[in-house]
Amino acid sequence: MSSMLTHAIRNLPASSAWAPRIFARSLSCSSQLQAAAVQPKSKKTLAKSGVKNIVVVEGVRIPFLQSGTSYVDLMPHDLARAALQGLLNRTSVPRDVVDYIVYGTVIQEVKTSNVAREAALGAGFSDKTPAHTVTMACISSNQAMTTGVGMIAAGQCDVVVAGGVEFMSDIPIRHSRKMRKTLLTLNRAKTLGQKLSLVSKIRPDYFAPELPGVTEFSTNETMGHSADRLAAAFAVSRLEQDEYALRSHTLAKKAQDEGLLLDVVPFKVPGKDTVTKDNGIRPSSMEQMGKLKPAFVKPYGTVTAANSSFLTDGASAILLMSEEKALAMGYKPKAYLRDFTYVSQDPKDQLLLGPTYATPKVLEKAGLTLADIDVFEFHEAFAGQILANLKAMDSDWFAQNYMGRKSKVGAPPLEKFNTWGGSLSLGHPFAATGCRLVITAAHRLRKEGGQYALVAACAAGGQVTMLMGGTVPS
Repeated sequence: MSSMLTHAIRNLPASSAWAPRIFARSLSCSSQLQAAAVQPKSKKTLAKSGVKNIVVVEGVRIPFLQSGTSYVDLMPHDLARAALQGLLNRTSVPRDVVDYIVYGTVIQEVKTSNVAREAALGAGFSDKTPAHTVTMACISSNQAMTTGVGMIAAGQCDVVVAGGVEFMSDIPIRHSRKMRKTLLTLNRAKTLGQKLSLVSKIRPDYFAPELPGVTEFSTNETMGHSADRLAAAFAVSRLEQDEYALRSHTLAKKAQDEGLLLDVVPFKVPGKDTVTKDNGIRPSSMEQMGKLKPAFVKPYGTVTAANSSFLTDGASAILLMSEEKALAMGYKPKAYLRDFTYVSQDPKDQLLLGPTYATPKVLEKAGLTLADIDVFEFHEAFAGQILANLKAMDSDWFAQNYMGRKSKVGAPPLEKFNTWGGSLSLGHPFAATGCRLVITAAHRLRKEGGQYALVAACAAGGQVTMLMGGTVPS
C-alpha cells in the first residue's frame, strides 16, 4: 500500500514548483569538481549574551575502512583509543585538563558497554576522568558533541572530548531467546537433577542464532527500505542517485589526493601495517554502477550497493572548549559551535527527512537564511535520501502541506555542498560520522574563507542540524 506521502507527491500537479524532472541542479561530476570560491563576508557573530562561546579546537579520525579489512581482529575500544591518542598527539592537550569524555556508539560490544570509559583508560586518561557513552543511531557522535556543548555552556566543564566509534567487522550474535532463557535458568539450578531436567528440554531449534539487523524496531524496516520509499515518493530516479554517488566518490578522491582530509591520523594496527587513508573511495563509472541490482526493494527499487554508504569500521574524536579556556591555553580554535536543533519524524515514511525539518529551525533561531551559509556538510546515508531532502527543501508545496510553513527554506547549492566527498565514499561508521562532518566543515570554512556552516544528519529516533561559525580571530 502506498503511503500517504507517496500518494500525495505522485499526484502533484505538473505545475508544482518541484514536480518530477524539474530538479534543476545538474549532478554531473565534471561540473561539480569546480567549487565556487566563497568571498569573505562580514556577518554577525551569533554570540549569545550570558552564554559561553564554545569552540572546536581540533578533530581527528582514524582512517575509515570497509568492514572486514585491516581492523577485523580488533575491538571497538581499540579504534576509539586510537582516535583519542591521535587527538592527544595532534593537540598536545594535557590529559588532566580534560574534564569529561563522551563517546557515541550504535552496535555495542557487550564486554565494553561503556566504550568511552574503556577507550579513555586505554589512551592514558586518569581513572578520575568521567566518561560515558551515548547512542542515537547515525547521529550518536553528534549527540556526544552536543552533550559536551551543554556541559560547557552550563559551566560544568571547560574542556570536553567527544567522539564516536563503530566496529561492524565483529557484531554481537546472540543465542535464541529460548536458549538464553534456558541457560539463565540453568545457572540458577541448585541440584544435578534440576540441571539435567533443564538440559533435556533443549531442542535443535534452540541453537539457531539471532542475527542482528540494522532495522527500525517499530517498523522492522532497514534504512535502505526507508531510503527506497523516500526516493520513490520524491521521484528521485536511479540515474540521479548513481550520478550523485559518483560525484561523492570523485570529490572524495580529489580531496584525498590533494591532502584536504586533514582530520585523518595514521593508525598502526597491531601485527599489521600502518593504515593512513580511507579505503572505500572508489570512483567507478555510470555503466558499472548501472549493472548493480536493487539492494532492498526488489526487483524495482532504485537503492543499490553503489549509491548507498557501506558497512564501515572507524572512530573519531573532537576537542571542545570554552573560547576563554582555549585562548588561555594558546590554541587558535577552528570554529565556533553556535547552535543545534534536534527533530524527530515518523519512523516509516519520513525517517530520513530530518535535515528538511531541522535546517529551517536552526536558521530561524539564528536569524539567518540559507543564502548566509557558506559550507554544507550533510550525512550521505543514501544518495536517494540526500536528493529527496534537497527536493523537499526546495518545495513550497511540501513546506506548506507537511511542515506548516508559508514557504520553502530552499535547497543548498551543490557548489557548497559536500565538496570533499561524503559518507557514500568516505565511509559511514555509524557513530563516528558526526565528528567527521563537524571537523570537515571547520576545515572547509578556514580554507574557503566562509563564515557559517551547517552540518546535518539523520538517524532512527532523531535528526540534528548543527550551526557553526568561522574561525576565532587571532
